[in-house]
Amino acid sequence: MHQPPVPHLAQADPEVARLVEAEAKRQYEKIRLIPSENYVSAAVLEATGTVLTNKYSEGYAGRRYYEGQQLIDPLETLAVERARAVFGVDHANVQPYSGSPANLAVYLAFCQPGETVMGMALPMGGHLTHGWNVSATGRWFRSVQYGVRKETGRIDMDEVRELALRERPKLIFCGGTAIPRTIDFAAFAEVAREVDAILVADIAHIAGLIAGGAHPSPVGHAQVISTTTHKTLRGPRGAMLMSDAEHAKALDKAVFPGLQGGPHNHTTAAIAVALGEAAQPAFRDYAHAVVANARALAEALLERGYDLVSGGTDNHLILVDLTNRGIGGKPAAQALDRAGIELNYNTVPYDPRKPFDPSGIRLGTPAITTRGLGVEQMPTIAGWIDRAIRATAEEDEASIERIATEVRELLDAYPMPGWA
Repeated sequence: MHQPPVPHLAQADPEVARLVEAEAKRQYEKIRLIPSENYVSAAVLEATGTVLTNKYSEGYAGRRYYEGQQLIDPLETLAVERARAVFGVDHANVQPYSGSPANLAVYLAFCQPGETVMGMALPMGGHLTHGWNVSATGRWFRSVQYGVRKETGRIDMDEVRELALRERPKLIFCGGTAIPRTIDFAAFAEVAREVDAILVADIAHIAGLIAGGAHPSPVGHAQVISTTTHKTLRGPRGAMLMSDAEHAKALDKAVFPGLQGGPHNHTTAAIAVALGEAAQPAFRDYAHAVVANARALAEALLERGYDLVSGGTDNHLILVDLTNRGIGGKPAAQALDRAGIELNYNTVPYDPRKPFDPSGIRLGTPAITTRGLGVEQMPTIAGWIDRAIRATAEEDEASIERIATEVRELLDAYPMPGWA
């Protein structure tokens, strides 16, 4: 059953309770490889479901527009102080509702509509909010985009510099949503200084790895840092903005009153809990295990002849180009889900196929590492992936069902926060 239990929900709304229970069981029975997903602790779950959701708190600690903030102010202050300590930053704002609004606040703080901004192109591994044309950030600002080299799948910083010198952007985003390699924050900072741009490091995917010392930090290189609080950080669905002292006031004004009203205090509490967990020695072990598992899984896939973008991974994420397998990413992802292995289809750099039917799949190891799986299980998982993809090409649904059974048998030995 769901942990913590939901007896009041079950009594008041059995239909919703049934769906919650079913989702908890689904998460328990699947090898969850979507790199942006994880399992939060029972403590984070409990904090998210507290009476803090009842309270409005527009403004910041000590400067609210509603009374009754005697306990909310120290709670938010605690979350801010923990963020500053974990990441070593001058300033943190824990109020953004999610990653995209956090990034919008950065634009509002430092840009006027129509000014030039620069980010990684979405098909190359960037994020929608880094200026891609279907996003508000690509419609309200003049966006220029960099990519990766076709031969290597890696960012060419000489090309980034040439583009920045030619276009003179006001903001430069580094980071993204499908980048399997270490981000060279120092190199991006050098480019940003040369064109007098503000460097924004979007660390949403790798925040937990940075907190645990398994990836270099952008602190000291990027004036502004944006992140979600879930993914590798193992917190609730929320976001944070961090910065040096010089850019703090503009960011705070952009979040409130620029974009948002009252913060979600129950989420703030859960962020504080997650940051407290991230400060523990065990979290450092977790972050390094995530990377070790990803590298072991990547190596096992390479041994089976799979084409990995950039040839492997330095972090938690693997991007697989299935072109040499004669199958698209979407049918492969759907078949793998039926086989008990959850990941997502994804474009790959220079993908000739359409985004809704791309050539690749994207997978990562944060969630399975939380469950306690280690490098010794990665060849088994790679074998299941290979078997399922081959079975899909052969329309062998029975083999896919057998894999799902084997997955459930393996996961029985690995407890999941949120299900017992």
